[in-house]
Amino acid sequence: MAGKLVQFVVFVIAAYVAAYITFRSLNTEVWVADRKAYVIFPADFRPLYYVFRPLSYLDRYLTGTGAHIGPHQ
Repeated sequence: MAGKLVQFVVFVIAAYVAAYITFRSLNTEVWVADRKAYVIFPADFRPLYYVFRPLSYLDRYLTGTGAHIGPHQ
């Protein structure tokens, strides 16, 4: 029983990371003002920002890619 629980937890974590990587690849843009990459989260659906916030911190630490809600202005 514990083995199945571990498998389930590993699957959920892998799915979470895969979802972030997919979202990141589709929503990354380079801001002209500072020439840095940012993952742009939709302003009209903020929960997505909060769901992926832990991975965006890790992403910034590992790659320098920032996160932003809504387009840069």
